[in-house]
Amino acid sequence: MGAPDFWDDAEAAQALNQELADLKGGVDTYNALVAKTDDLMTLWEMGMEEKDEGVEADVKAEYDSLKNELRSLELELLLSGEYDANNAYLELHAGAGGTEAQDWTQMLLRMYGRWAERHGFSVETLDLQPGDEAGVKSVMLFVKGHNAYGYLKSEKGVHRLVRISPFDSNARRHTSFSACDVMPEMEDAKEVEIDMDDVRVDTYRSSGAGGQHINKTSSAVRMTHMPTGIVVQCQNERSQIQNREVCLRMLRAKLFELEEKKKEEERAKLEGVQQKIEWGSQIRSYVFQPYTMVKDHRTGEETGNVQAVMDGEIDPFIESFLAAKANHQI
Repeated sequence: MGAPDFWDDAEAAQALNQELADLKGGVDTYNALVAKTDDLMTLWEMGMEEKDEGVEADVKAEYDSLKNELRSLELELLLSGEYDANNAYLELHAGAGGTEAQDWTQMLLRMYGRWAERHGFSVETLDLQPGDEAGVKSVMLFVKGHNAYGYLKSEKGVHRLVRISPFDSNARRHTSFSACDVMPEMEDAKEVEIDMDDVRVDTYRSSGAGGQHINKTSSAVRMTHMPTGIVVQCQNERSQIQNREVCLRMLRAKLFELEEKKKEEERAKLEGVQQKIEWGSQIRSYVFQPYTMVKDHRTGEETGNVQAVMDGEIDPFIESFLAAKANHQI
């Protein structure tokens, strides 16, 4: 970084800066945990020497805090995948069920937004198709932060909701589905090569609240990858050029994910594993009535505090998935 020509390539320089920050963050976390452990042992020894029973409550509080921090660090150590440290694209699609499913998709959108906020990640909405009456038909988010993909990859699959529908005048219980897909941002274009002769590019006017550029020019971009049928679109940026760049990044991520799924299917065949690995496999149920429970069908992790989960507290599900994955249980 001290080289005179370090900033000649701004993009490469920023990437190296980010790598330094990530490495430094890991070292700082370790040193902080060591220091807290030493302080805790000192506090305990002083209490024992002085026979001060009042120290016990302070020691217990510090111990619980230290245990939670260590648990978070252990969770990070489970993120050993090649692309786990990358930013992530998260895509939600409402399943069959009309307004009810679209409302459920909007609830999931809020849940992931709250989770990202808790972890200090930034979230950008790249494309959003609102529901006909309420909710969201589909949405593409860009979640930026260290290990974003590593954490969110546990959310791939179909999320099932059971509740008394607020849109049903007869107050009947409904089951709704929403599909979630997660892809890593591919920073190196060489990872996935795209032949633009295979891509159809369409432009159209953005929809939304309006503004200086929105709705006035054909700035929104839709790309269709003809060999695979993959479609990506972006209308969030101010110019067509910017939207094209975002679309290319999304397309690259989707093509990468497609190849990873093919490899996973091949591994499953060779190992004789009987499991659903397609994007539509149901991974988690959220039951609001007649009882309250959120259960992950892959790991058995469950909780009765549905409201906390909908407010973004999904770390226990992510942690149990990563632990099971590391132990080759799923």
